[in-house]
Amino acid sequence: MFEIIPGILEKDFLEIEKKIELVKGFSKTIHVDIIDGKFADNLTILNPDPFKKYANDLFLEVHLMVEEPINYLDSFANAGFKRFLGHIEKMSSVTDFVAKAENLGEVGLALDLSTQPEIIEANLEDLDSILVMSVKAGFSGQGFSQNALDKIRKIREKSQVAIEVDGGVNDSTIAQAAKFGANRFITTSFLFEDSPVKQYEKLRLIINAQQA
Repeated sequence: MFEIIPGILEKDFLEIEKKIELVKGFSKTIHVDIIDGKFADNLTILNPDPFKKYANDLFLEVHLMVEEPINYLDSFANAGFKRFLGHIEKMSSVTDFVAKAENLGEVGLALDLSTQPEIIEANLEDLDSILVMSVKAGFSGQGFSQNALDKIRKIREKSQVAIEVDGGVNDSTIAQAAKFGANRFITTSFLFEDSPVKQYEKLRLIINAQQA
C-alpha cells in the first residue's frame, strides 16, 4: 500500500504548527525532521514537548538526523511519537537502537544519499521501515537524485519491509520511486510550495495510477 506523508523541517514550532494545521485534514501521519547541527550544517527544533498536543490525533514519525539517535528516543516517545527513524551513519550500535525503538513504537533505519544498503547488518524483517534519502540529508528543497532508485530496488529485492523515500519527491519523481519499490513518500517542499491540498491530490492521483 502506498502512502504520501507530509514532511516538516523547521526551526520554530510556530512554523511547524502552521504546516501541521494545513495538512492534518488530509493526512493523519506527519514526518518531522530533527537536525542537531552536527549531523548536517543545519539546526531544527530539538524539543519534542510542543508536539504533545497533536499526539492523540496524528501518527507522528521522527526522522533523527542527529548523532546517537538512541539518545532521543525516550523524549520523543514521551511526547507521543510512534515511529522512530534513525540514521545508521551516526549510531554506535544499530542493534541497541533497534532494540530500544522496538519497545517504544515502530523502528526504521535511515540511509543518507551516499550510504549503500549493504551497510545494514540488522535483519530487515526486524524493522518496520527503511528510509532512503534521495537528497543529501539536512536541507529541504533539493533535487531528487537518481542514485536512490538503485538502492530502493536492492532493498525491495531482499525484503517486503516498508521503504520510505525522502527528498525531492514531487509529481515528476514519485512514480519512479514507486516503480523501483518505495511505498511511502515524504513530500516537503513540493507540498508547501502551493496549496498543500492541491499538491497532495496531484501526488495521490499519480500513485493511484501506479496501483491500478
